[in-house]
Amino acid sequence: MQTINIHRAKTHLSRLVERAALGEPFIIAKAGKPMVKVVPLNFAEAPQRQRLGFMAGEIEVPDDFDSMGSKEIEQMFRGGE
Repeated sequence: MQTINIHRAKTHLSRLVERAALGEPFIIAKAGKPMVKVVPLNFAEAPQRQRLGFMAGEIEVPDDFDSMGSKEIEQMFRGGE
């Protein structure tokens, strides 16, 4: 995807908008830092990959997961051995 300086984008806005409308999205940058992405209204972004539950069925969480190591942690806070 092409990155265009904001000054150049202002100078050639009509031409750039035409190209974006035809399916050539571009990024406008200010001082080299990307600021905005120009895409046509009918542009379909790639769907985001779902991460929640990506290991479903591959691992088991023990029933006592929330209390695992609690005695050791309590001893560390109290300074015991």
